[in-house]
Amino acid sequence: MNATVARLGRLGLGCAQLGNLYRAMSDENAAATVETAWRGGIRYFDTAPHYGLGLSERRLGAALARYPREEFVLSTKVGRLLEPDPDGAGRRDDAGFDVPATLRRRWDFSRDGVLRSLESSLERLGLDRVDVVYVHDPDDHWEPALREALPTLVELREQGVVGAVGVGMNQTAMLADFVRHADVDVLMMAGRYTLLNQPALDELLPLCAERGVAVVAAGVFNGGILATDTPGTVYDYTEAPAELVDTARRIARACGRHGVRLPEAAIALPAAHPAVRSVVVGSASPAQVAGNLARAAAVVPAALWTELKTTGLLRSDAPVPVEV
Repeated sequence: MNATVARLGRLGLGCAQLGNLYRAMSDENAAATVETAWRGGIRYFDTAPHYGLGLSERRLGAALARYPREEFVLSTKVGRLLEPDPDGAGRRDDAGFDVPATLRRRWDFSRDGVLRSLESSLERLGLDRVDVVYVHDPDDHWEPALREALPTLVELREQGVVGAVGVGMNQTAMLADFVRHADVDVLMMAGRYTLLNQPALDELLPLCAERGVAVVAAGVFNGGILATDTPGTVYDYTEAPAELVDTARRIARACGRHGVRLPEAAIALPAAHPAVRSVVVGSASPAQVAGNLARAAAVVPAALWTELKTTGLLRSDAPVPVEV
């Protein structure tokens, strides 16, 4: 296993919320969120230029500046360049972040785009290196991502500029293709191996286990529906179909019968797969960080997994935690 990937903790902090995802937060709240994660033992932090048009990177870099650099692992992403938008004055960002639209995103998976993006990220973070760099959402950009972005990152890895190279996406098919055709160390897989959705079991996770590619599981709450004891209605950033909400409620009731909270099971399932190195969970406040730390530490009894499988609420081939 890549040495940098081996340092990823079992639980990481996803920092999209530090970029004012959905709603604004103060700089003080952002700093306290990171501090609470640190005090709770989290040492892996993930961000991206996309998150708040660079705001997440700036806030994360400022919050981590007080800690020894060698004690944490930081990942960011390439694929979207941020450029000034003179027409954005007075508008808010239209990509889900409550920030001024003074910058715009431009897709760029070229060698020059990767180098420019990483240089800008380092400046925002206030760091001289990052540990992991993911190619971010190349769904419609397979060719330049494979032929330019990833080879550029591999070259930087060989030079010691970055520690590990990966791809981050919300799908499994193309991630599997990147494992087959590129020299990747780690994948960030969002929302494709959860209590409600396990397509990664078909191909991606077995392939990663076979080839020694680590997986970081993100989006384990599927956008919010699994984040509370009573399931919500938002699934992958849109309103969930009624049948999916019903399934989530059935899973929640099964959890209740075994003394388990729904979000505890939502974290425990992906964490149990042998290919998954880390589970990254976003938090918008110190209280949410503390809650997620407690959820990740909870013991989920084997009887729950047995019930979910026998009732068809969970695939029978899903690896489950071993009860100690």
